Amino acid sequence: MKHIKLLVIIYLLLFFLSGCWSAQELTDITLATAMAIDKDEQGYKITLQVLNPKEIAGDQMTQSSTITTYSTVGTTIMEGFRGLTQVLPRKVNLSHLQLLVYGEEMAYDGIGKTLDVLVRDHEIRTDFTIAIAQGLEGAELISILTPLEEIPAIKVKSNIESSENFWAPTKSVHLDELIQSISTEGKEAILTGLYIIGNVESGTTMKTRQQSGNPTMIYLNGIGVFRGEKLQGWLNENESKGFNYITNNVSNTVGWVPCDNGGTLSVEVTDANTDMQASFVNGKPSIDITIEIKGNIGDVECSIDLTDQRSIEEVQKKLEQKTAELIEESVTKAQEFQSDIYGFGNAIKRSNPKEWEKIKEDWSYQFQELEVNVQVQVDIKKSGMVTQSIYDTIKRKTEKVE
Repeated sequence: MKHIKLLVIIYLLLFFLSGCWSAQELTDITLATAMAIDKDEQGYKITLQVLNPKEIAGDQMTQSSTITTYSTVGTTIMEGFRGLTQVLPRKVNLSHLQLLVYGEEMAYDGIGKTLDVLVRDHEIRTDFTIAIAQGLEGAELISILTPLEEIPAIKVKSNIESSENFWAPTKSVHLDELIQSISTEGKEAILTGLYIIGNVESGTTMKTRQQSGNPTMIYLNGIGVFRGEKLQGWLNENESKGFNYITNNVSNTVGWVPCDNGGTLSVEVTDANTDMQASFVNGKPSIDITIEIKGNIGDVECSIDLTDQRSIEEVQKKLEQKTAELIEESVTKAQEFQSDIYGFGNAIKRSNPKEWEKIKEDWSYQFQELEVNVQVQVDIKKSGMVTQSIYDTIKRKTEKVE
């Protein structure tokens, strides 16, 4: 009887297991790796970067590109997607989407209406990176072929993530984070900017990709500031670093300070922790930011005695001042845009909900006058294996020769 019961259970389980009922064969779909959304007179221009499976699977490089781009226009995003069936032989699958790029004009006009379809589509994962094509259409940017990486969308996504992790003037933003920033009280959205150096048309040909020095390249360019769903303007590289320091998003970067007798000294930031406190002073909101930075001496291009603790302390003070200036410049620029991209309002809401209710409707204007106090503490742990500057040795030798 025990064996019979076990067999019955197994058969029942088999009955409910439906297998890969929703599976799709690669021969029946087109895989999209990047998408661009641009403004058009009819509504939207939708462009997809799709894979050429034969080129990806091949062992040898051919004269054909690994990707192809297709564009169509529609009154709505969904209509634009379906319109692509006029030029694509197979249904588009967005499950492998790596990159979404908005044209700058589209970003200034407002991206809110474009987000709904991205959330509703069950095929789309939310871990793709979103960016803005600065000064051009998104369609142009995702058409550029890239060296080293066969799939341009993966290359651009990796660039943004690498720059965020090791340089800090950019930020990789995914769909869920973008929607949360746009819809949260006391917090505005940001997106990294991308631009092209070189001729756009020549950058779409395989001949250009195969050249040792590619004349057409995609570069990163700071952070775009939103208020609501609309782009307001741009933070430059230093201001973008300031943003990442404030939002506790710096894990590794490099900063330099001038030496007293000329030349420079670089410090590798190996860790940075930010604490943000909100309060009300005389009935007005105030933000206190404290940043603790740990770092090592990177390279020395001046005369300095690194065995002297006073020299190290002087470098620390200079880096503290320079970092504070980056943050202040960043806040000043955001205040010009009336855009609280740092979440100061959200911090005030958490610390004092009653006072927040009084000012939230007028927060974009309150933010312009917000007092932000910055305190930076730098701790340099290591100066490297060489305690004396190589520059000193070279300089002394040069003086003797002269």
